[in-house]
This record gives sequence, C-alpha cells and structure tokens, in this order.
Amino acid sequence: MEDRFDRIERLLALLLLQGMKGVSQQEKAHQLSLAGFSNVEIADLLETSAQVVAQHLYARKKTKGKKKH
Repeated sequence: MEDRFDRIERLLALLLLQGMKGVSQQEKAHQLSLAGFSNVEIADLLETSAQVVAQHLYARKKTKGKKKH
C-alpha cells in the first residue's frame, strides 16, 4: 500500500512541475516544499543535490523576511 502512495506522490509532483515550466528552480523547490516533500525528495525530482535545494529554500526564506520589514 505504501508503494502506491509513493507512486501517487510522484505523479502529483510531476503534475505540479509540469505546470511550472519556465519557473525558476528556486520557486519549484519552494512549491514542492509547501507540498510536503523533503529536500532529498525535491532534489531527486529537480535532478540536483539536497544541499542546493536547502540553499534555495534558505535564500527564499531570507528574502521573504526582508520584504516584511
């Protein structure tokens, strides 16, 4: 049963990414993070490393924090 859920999650992630063509990798990482994917899972989907994903998410969080002040 768990394999089925993994497959469904992958399909949903691919649909999300398909709708985000032309969007930056940072924004894709952010959207996947909001959907509950881990940095490792996001890295796998975006064909990059978990460290790059963490940097994208950190940079976005830092930028958002500055806009609020």
